[in-house]
Amino acid sequence: MNQEIKATEYILESIKTGKQFEDKGWTLDAPGETDPTLVRAIYKKTQIEVKDDSFGIYKFSDWLPVKKILKGSSAPVTYKSEGLAKCLGLENLYITFSGYWPEKGANFRTCSFKETEAYSVCARMNSDMKKVLVVASAGNTARAFARVCSDNNIPLLLCVPEDNLDALWFDEPIKNNVRLVVTKSGSDYFDAIHLSNLACQVEGFIAEGGAKNVARRDGMGTTVLSAVTKIGRIPDYYFQAVGSGTGAIAAWEANLRFIEDGRFGKNKMKLMVSQNDPFIPIHNAWKADSRPMLPYNDTEARKHVEEIIAKVLSNRKPPYPIAGGLYDAMKDAGGDVLLANNTELKEAAKIFKEVEGNDIHPAAAVAVASLINAVKENRIEKNAVVMLNITGGGEERFKKEYSLYFLKPAHVFDINPELEKVKEVLDKLF
Repeated sequence: MNQEIKATEYILESIKTGKQFEDKGWTLDAPGETDPTLVRAIYKKTQIEVKDDSFGIYKFSDWLPVKKILKGSSAPVTYKSEGLAKCLGLENLYITFSGYWPEKGANFRTCSFKETEAYSVCARMNSDMKKVLVVASAGNTARAFARVCSDNNIPLLLCVPEDNLDALWFDEPIKNNVRLVVTKSGSDYFDAIHLSNLACQVEGFIAEGGAKNVARRDGMGTTVLSAVTKIGRIPDYYFQAVGSGTGAIAAWEANLRFIEDGRFGKNKMKLMVSQNDPFIPIHNAWKADSRPMLPYNDTEARKHVEEIIAKVLSNRKPPYPIAGGLYDAMKDAGGDVLLANNTELKEAAKIFKEVEGNDIHPAAAVAVASLINAVKENRIEKNAVVMLNITGGGEERFKKEYSLYFLKPAHVFDINPELEKVKEVLDKLF
């Protein structure tokens, strides 16, 4: 790809106070503010002009906080469902697919919508940053960042639970600028986040930022940019499975931008987010109408993570209470937190493959299952415009078509390592 883009023009805004300020290159927090708040990108172009497909995800660069184009990206693809729509009796069901489905134009080499985050976050980085990016992940995010950073020579440290190593597969070997450290077997995503926080205290390492990084959220928001520009209007309902809820926050923010754009309607899509029962902390907080997350015993949480099939949905400290987080998004847009158990998600995955023609990730199957349940319960009008966000798929097919390489850990840490030990290991890696 030889295209170049000018750096997108935007400023940042504190959601809590509305104060606006310049992005200093990697601003994750509102300067001088102590109350927890997300910051949001306010783009100079209020009406989006979508470029052609050769730009990959950067076709949406008007609403991405990026300075350059990285090679290898693919944008989410939206199409009007026939099979699943007929099954459910829905007249206007649109599926936004991020994964491997070449016939539909989706060429995500890691088969997950986490690529939308990685291509946006890494394109926000200045060439002169000279820092190692640190990313914690339960699997799909690590795979996406590893692929993007390897292909574009960006130094990266990944922190992943050892039990999730099977998620780190690739169609070609990952270069040495990407290093992986893990928390030992029996640990979970929460422990990997703790390890990444320690790594960020070491000189020369910088936190990717998770939900606080506007590039991550706006990268994820390209699913909604794909859907709205394809459908020609803002949908009535948005279905997605959530672990952190960052994708749903991103969907809400994209929705607000489209309202300001003025060409796609003024409605807010109801956020119908779902969790894999029995790991349901967001569901429990929402049903209790509680902004703070409810107490969740460590042992019980780890047990629930082991029980669920959709492991990527196992975030214990989601950006739910923070100003501009999931609680605020759902209070503003409306919607609900739904549940699907392992049996329901397996059945939903089977149905999707039969009627739509591709395999989907367990997390995406949770979203499909919750849509099926919502229709059964008469919660969705037959003529409503519904966006179903399929956040990963085509993996079974991809693995049949390509030889696989696995990324091996450079070090296995105890669940609660000392900072000195982390520093000693990282000094040898980079």
